[in-house]
Amino acid sequence: MPSDNDPNPDQGWYFNTRTNQVEHHDRGRGIDLLGPYPDEATARRALQIARERTRKADADDSAWDD
Repeated sequence: MPSDNDPNPDQGWYFNTRTNQVEHHDRGRGIDLLGPYPDEATARRALQIARERTRKADADDSAWDD
């Protein structure tokens, strides 16, 4: 967890895959987080964004293999 005394705290928003919650400033373990995202709304879409990126990467791999 970030220290309250940090003069430059991370301003990003994260999605916690363990709790399914959006987190900002006070965050869980890094291994459980997706992000950072620029805002809360984008962090709430983290799983959708990950699925879209995976589909695109799979399609790119398939096209490259052909």
